[in-house]
Amino acid sequence: MNQKQIFSFSEGHASMKSLLGGKGANLAEMARIGLPVPAGFTITTDACRIFFQKGERLTEDLWQQARGALADLEVATGQAFGDPGRPLLLSVRSGSVTSMPGMMDTILNLGLNDQTVKGFAASTNDPRFAYDCYRRLLQMFGHVVMGIPSHLFDRLLQELKNEEGVQQDQEVSAAGWEKLIGTFKACYVGQTGREFPQDVSEQLRLAVEAVFRSWNTSRAQIYRKINSIPDDQGTAVNVQSMVFGNKGNDSGTGVIFTRNPSTGERGLYGEYLINAQGEDVVAGVRTPQPIASLNHELPDIYKQLNDTAELLENHYRDMQDIEFTVEGGRLFLLQTRAGKRNAQASMKIAVDLVKEGVLRKEEALQRIEPGHLDQLLHRGIEEELVHGVIASGLPASPGAAVGQVVFDADMAEAWSREGKAVILVRSETTPEDIHGVLAAEGVLTSRGGMTSHAAVVARGMGKPCVCGCEAIHITAAEKYFEAGEIKVAEGDWITLDGGTGRVIAGIVPLREAEMTPELLQMLEWADEIRTMKVLANADNPKDAQAARMLGAEGVGLCRTEHMFLSPERLPLVREMILADSRETRDLALAKLLPLQRQDFEDIFRAMDGLPVTIRLLDPPLHEFLPQSSELQQKLHELSGDGPEAQQERHELRKLLAKVQHLHEANPMLGQRGCRLGIVYPEIYNMQIEAIFKAVLTCKTEGITVIPEIMVPLVGHDTELKLLRENIDKAAARIVEHEGQQNLSYKVGTMIEVPRAALTARKIAAYADFFSFGTNDLTQMTLGYSRDDAEGKFMSRYIDEKLLPYNPFQVLDTEGVGQLIEMAVLTGRAVRPALKTGICGEHGGDKASIAFCLRAGLDYVSCSPYRVPLARIAAAQAWLDIQRDDSQEKPEAV
Repeated sequence: MNQKQIFSFSEGHASMKSLLGGKGANLAEMARIGLPVPAGFTITTDACRIFFQKGERLTEDLWQQARGALADLEVATGQAFGDPGRPLLLSVRSGSVTSMPGMMDTILNLGLNDQTVKGFAASTNDPRFAYDCYRRLLQMFGHVVMGIPSHLFDRLLQELKNEEGVQQDQEVSAAGWEKLIGTFKACYVGQTGREFPQDVSEQLRLAVEAVFRSWNTSRAQIYRKINSIPDDQGTAVNVQSMVFGNKGNDSGTGVIFTRNPSTGERGLYGEYLINAQGEDVVAGVRTPQPIASLNHELPDIYKQLNDTAELLENHYRDMQDIEFTVEGGRLFLLQTRAGKRNAQASMKIAVDLVKEGVLRKEEALQRIEPGHLDQLLHRGIEEELVHGVIASGLPASPGAAVGQVVFDADMAEAWSREGKAVILVRSETTPEDIHGVLAAEGVLTSRGGMTSHAAVVARGMGKPCVCGCEAIHITAAEKYFEAGEIKVAEGDWITLDGGTGRVIAGIVPLREAEMTPELLQMLEWADEIRTMKVLANADNPKDAQAARMLGAEGVGLCRTEHMFLSPERLPLVREMILADSRETRDLALAKLLPLQRQDFEDIFRAMDGLPVTIRLLDPPLHEFLPQSSELQQKLHELSGDGPEAQQERHELRKLLAKVQHLHEANPMLGQRGCRLGIVYPEIYNMQIEAIFKAVLTCKTEGITVIPEIMVPLVGHDTELKLLRENIDKAAARIVEHEGQQNLSYKVGTMIEVPRAALTARKIAAYADFFSFGTNDLTQMTLGYSRDDAEGKFMSRYIDEKLLPYNPFQVLDTEGVGQLIEMAVLTGRAVRPALKTGICGEHGGDKASIAFCLRAGLDYVSCSPYRVPLARIAAAQAWLDIQRDDSQEKPEAV
């Protein structure tokens, strides 16, 4: 039996969306509940997939089904396709499963030819209207099906208007339209080498093929990529009897929303045109009127629309976007779908629908898009004022920033101290730039991906960042960058849009972020529902305070190396690294000890009563030193033979020798993490002492401190055993020295080496918790250097479908995820109370959070400004699991 590939509107319903597409399913649903929908049928998404499998050709089986559906449509309408006496005219529209507004194609007025147009003119008693419809078909068919540039038709139309001395399409005479049809046909032949098809069946076949092909236009592919829509989803095609909004002043067309998509306020919102077809509204050839004006022109229609809008919103239990046409005073509905809305409107509509009793709070939470939270929690650009986009890169950290361009971190800090707003522009950032990133309003780099150093640090600080902007060419020495023909010098103003990746010349006004009442309500509901804790990555007291304000339940990762990178502390760190003996190194560490201790005290105060996980020093020591090339350049440029110059050369050569000694062929796999603490135990000893003394100080103040010490990069249980023993001895020594009764703390490790995951049973014997560092675990498991992958081949892999997504943004559940599940299972077999969580960038990704919940992890930790997103995503994940566990999955139609 042949597969059914066509369904009439009377056969479908809303739950068949994956087969009929959103538009087809909703047309069928509206017809089912008795609303005025022009008769038609839907060619399924299965047919679309078969079309591409067959080399972009319609199968004979499909065409036979189409002929049968067309015969039924002729009976339903009392008209016949291609019959000059009573011509049936059709629209052919796309209808993807996931809404892709404006991305695919439509053809109207199919069925008109040189003969049927005469019968149509006679049956409507309006030749001007009939020939207007025919010229529209020629233009749409020529452009959509045959690829003729629209401007060629537009130019011919304008020439006719000039000839007739009219401004508007509806003022053109019947004779004028007949003349234009002739010139359009000549244009068609000139561009394609063939005549416009007079066979209406050929028109329909070519139109259906064209709409299917529009699934793979570049604009549709880009939209799918941006919105993570699967390429194999396909589009349905809806074939529908035409209704005409251009039949006179009792006809029209328009689009309405049941609530304002910008504010979320309840009430009709939209536009319409009298005496027009749908593409007139889209094309902008006439200025539409606000929908409220329809109450004066066609009050009965306005009332019907208002009633219909309320009915559809209640039926679908969501704000609707409705397309309609009025023909001769009669209302027809051409589409309804969930309306696109901005972040604030999304929150307000969801909360209001709960208050109105339409939704349960669980359903409202499921409708929140993580991207909307990014919009609400960061400053944004006033879109209507945007002009002068000079380049685009990767939207690495959301939000918007305005500032004067600077090209090095020291200048960024200096200008910031003077009260200037700055944008730090670098080829790429390094850990040494941390003070510049902190001082800047935003960061722009020409290299690096979504998880590069600049991106990660900026996200952690809640600062806008655009990375990998290859369109700009930086000449840092001369302090300018070029974007095409535009030159931007140090001190010039630019605007960054971290949400879209745009770089804009000059100052664009920004709108401030705010925790709206609706967002606060959503977060309250999420906290009532979720079972997974949400912690924050916070490296300083300011971040810890921000995290707590945004609802974090503790600090899941405090990276102590970030405490060393400020201009005041970096010299002390370098003094420690350059020390020639253990004694001199201890002296340098003694200077760092009170600074580390103060940081820990302030973080503990900010997190009073909540856990704080502190990671001991992780990066290799060379990251705290200047680059070898930079030192060699300074030596080359140094002039003079006096004592001061000689001393400076000596110091530079000494520093260069140390840098070269510490250089590592592969720093990712070198002397870092726990290896560093084992080779230089005095470094970890200083940090451990600072932590425990900070704990005791805070306890005397009445602060409830819950310290957790994380040992990084453990691969062998012997490493953690040794370091845990050192930590426990230090704790006992400090307690005894300070005369305290006890010191409660946890010791755990960051699982970021595959061997650690594989041998978690052994490591768990010495660990109170596992924190999965998914950034490095992903690098080591996949064998990808993060910066190199994103800068060189990642986009190609995703474009070629070798990877479904960037594994540094969305957790690789098949590979990395399997290691996490294995480590949790075997670790808890040894230590049932083992606390587990992730603290990589994946901690703020919705899909990754859902995996963590299913894998049995206790928490996720993310940057402070992603905490609200993670709170809602954790609630959504719990609801998804409950739904999957309690409901049988529907059978495929």
